[in-house]
Order: sequence, then C-alpha cells, then structure tokens
Amino acid sequence: MSYTTQMDAARKGIVTEEMKTVSEKEQMTIDQVVELLACGEAIIPSNKNHRSLDPNGIGTGMRTKINVNLGISKDCCNVELELEKVQVALDLKAEAIMDLSCFGKTQEFRRRLIDMSPAMIGTVPIYDAVGFYDKELKNISVDEFFKVVETHAEDGVDFVTIHAGLNRATAEKVSRNERITSIVSRGGSLLYTWMAMNDRENPFYEYFDRLLDICVQYDLTLSLGDGCRPGSIHDSTDASQVEELIVLGELTQKAWERNVQVMIEGPGHMALNEIKGNMMLEKRLCHGAPFYVLGPLVTDVAPGYDHITSAIGGAIAAANGADFLCYVTPAEHLRLPTLADMKEGIVATRIAAHAADIAKNIKGARAWDNAMSRARANLDWETMINLSIDPEKSKAYRESSLPEHDDTCTMCGKMCAVRNMKRIREGKDIQLSD
Repeated sequence: MSYTTQMDAARKGIVTEEMKTVSEKEQMTIDQVVELLACGEAIIPSNKNHRSLDPNGIGTGMRTKINVNLGISKDCCNVELELEKVQVALDLKAEAIMDLSCFGKTQEFRRRLIDMSPAMIGTVPIYDAVGFYDKELKNISVDEFFKVVETHAEDGVDFVTIHAGLNRATAEKVSRNERITSIVSRGGSLLYTWMAMNDRENPFYEYFDRLLDICVQYDLTLSLGDGCRPGSIHDSTDASQVEELIVLGELTQKAWERNVQVMIEGPGHMALNEIKGNMMLEKRLCHGAPFYVLGPLVTDVAPGYDHITSAIGGAIAAANGADFLCYVTPAEHLRLPTLADMKEGIVATRIAAHAADIAKNIKGARAWDNAMSRARANLDWETMINLSIDPEKSKAYRESSLPEHDDTCTMCGKMCAVRNMKRIREGKDIQLSD
C-alpha cells in the first residue's frame, strides 16, 4: 500500500522506517507513534529527498526537541563558517537546524547543509525570495513565492515556516491595536509589507491549497509561523497574536484533511505568568498540534544574556506543553551569532528542554540525572564529566583548578560533604587537618 506523507501512512496503518526509528528513540510502542501521527499530535518531519536524515518525532509524550538557526546574510556571507557552525550544532546534538539564509548562494549552502545533516532541516522560503529573484519585494509575484517554496522542498527541506495566518483581517488587527514593537517576525513583516504595497491578500493564505499540494508531493511539514508573535512582554497575548492563532488552528485542520503534517510556532517575548496559559491556548485553538516556541524570552532587559531569558521561558513552556524549542543565543537582538554564541545558546536550550522533560515525566529523562547523581556520590569525576551536557566545559573547569586530594574539588577540599559521608559509611577515618 502506498502513502504520501507520514500522517497518511499512519492513518492507513502503514508503519514506516521513520516511525520505527522514532519508536526506539522515544521508548514508545509503534502503536503509540502511529496513533499520535494519525491524529496530528505528533509529526516526523522527513522530506522524501533528505537522504541523510536521522528522523525524530516532535509532539505529545516525546522528548522536547531543539532547533538551531543558521544561515548566510548580506553582512555575514561566509558559507564555510556557517557550515562549521552546522557541524558544531550536530556535535552538540541539536535535532533540527533552520537555514535562514537571505543573501548570496543560498541554494548552494542549503544543498550542502541537507547533504551533511542527519538533523531535520527547516527554512523560511520568503527570506530567500528577494535574493532568489534579485528584485524588490513589491514586484515578486504569487507564482514566484510558490516557486521558492517548491525549490526548497525539492532540495530536501523537512519543514518550512510559512506565515499563512497573517491575512488581511489579522493585519487589520495589528493596525488597530497599538503595540510597542509592532511586528517583529521577519517573515511576517515581509508579507505584511507585500500585502500593503500590492493591496492584496496574503498569497499563502489565499492559495493555501496550492501550498498543500507541494507539501503532499514531498512530505514537507508545515511550520505555521507566528507573524504576530510579541516582540516585547508588553505586547504578549494581545488581540493580534490571538487572532492569528485562531486562523492557524483553522489552517491546521485544512492541512490535516490533506494528510499534511503541521506544527504551530509560538510567542517570542512573554512574562512568566502568561506562559502556561499561552501553551494551553495554542493546544486548544490548534487542536493539539505540536507547538514550536522561540523562548519565550521572559524579560526585555538582558541583551547579551538572552540565552538565559529564553531558557527560563523555554523550560516553563515545554513543561506546560510546548514540544519544540528554538534556541536563542547571547547575540540575540545584537548581531549574527559566532560559534561561541551558538554553543552557549544550544547548551542553554538543551538544559531547558531536558528540565521540562523531567517535569513531564518523559520516559528515560530522569535516568540521565540519576546516573550523574550516582557518579557524584562515588566521587567519579571522569564519569561526571562524560555525563555532563557539555563535557568539554566541565573538563576544562575541573582541570583549571585541581585540588590537593583527587577525591575533592577546590571548593570544599577535605571538608567535602560527599567525600566525608562516603568515607564514614565505609568505616574510614576522617581527618580534616593536614
């Protein structure tokens, strides 16, 4: 029996190789994976042309996944440096990489990225449109917008961010409801501008079925973008954001009618006390579809430390239902991230994801922490370092300040509580003086 997408296969009772892989990784039964895919509560982004993919599932009951943003821009167009970042992201176990390239040889970079990456690859095709056609945004036609999407799909991209919910009605809400930061989504602002300059409806909303045709052909997953995501805590959970979310829920159902896999993108900046409610709102309005969030950043006053503001919000969001976290680096709002920035962002986001998985009782999540605790109880520094989320940094810290006695560290020395409790329980003498 043939199938078009992972959702189509699940609904027909066909078990794909991708489903088997996800079942093993998530410690779930095949039946559980199939059921989640069939109802849309989980997805396996896996373009038929992405040959190097090591599939992962995103959704209910699965580990929280993380995404890393990369790509070339007009100011920073070093392809080889971005590919070096790709390798670092893969080494740090990111499950997804989004190519946000918007200048130069974008297709060359994208194809090389897809060839080398076992991680899921996502893109925002509208970013690429201006450079792809080398023309002003206003003059790009509807056909040309869709041609870029199809090119990305043909190249092997697993998911695309499409801001289809920012239609004319939503745009009117933006105009009527004053925000401090207006529209901060790059893709959302580009579509808003195109609509205003051409007095036209959003082509991805108006011709949504045409978009679905491409998705069916390649098993391209739709990441329905939040063009009205709040760019400041002042603007969160306002009429524009909620209006767009309602539209995204309607589009989700249309996509599911065609067996197209969908996830929903969520808020950027949001106060701590609003996060739980927003997670519930998305799951209700979008019928349980997986939720992909940027942060949320819980305060606006920490440029240079936004990997921390994001990790705080991300942990709360994922603990309350978000399924996929987009990393944020210390360079957010300031510049294109360096390799060092990227690493800080990945580690912070992985910590947030894992902390949330513990809170959600994801199968196997606590086993890692328990293994670390046993190593600490045994004063087994080598195992502690190997188990740490960033072994390289752990090792460097340990070696930078070595203690007099190997079974201690330079914080407590022979007064170490773990050391002394271990020794006394083993019947050994404890002498604190030299």
